[in-house]
Amino acid sequence: MMKTPLVRFLFAVLLLLLAAPAGRAEDVAAVRERMAARLPQIDSLKAAGALGENNRGRLETREGTDGANIAAEENRDREIVYAELARRTGTTAETVARARARQIAATSAPGVWLQRENGEWYRK
Repeated sequence: MMKTPLVRFLFAVLLLLLAAPAGRAEDVAAVRERMAARLPQIDSLKAAGALGENNRGRLETREGTDGANIAAEENRDREIVYAELARRTGTTAETVARARARQIAATSAPGVWLQRENGEWYRK
């Protein structure tokens, strides 16, 4: 697996979440496994233009319906991560998600669909 900045970030976030209280450990471990398992497929769909990263830290389908299911699954897990980070930092999940969207945009590969703050889509 290629160690892109996105991969490194996801693993760092997930490691942080693994230190969560015992009641959440099982859920966090499951999230970590699911996100890591689907990352190659997400990267492939983004490279093909089927998925893009919106300005709210979530995946969206761009061309056709390829990737709709995987985007929905990933977005559910991202919500869990964003909510936990918000809880730990005393902010909102939306603030965490928008900050993450900016990080994703900065580190995305050329050709990936991204959404600007104003809602406009572009290819990096």
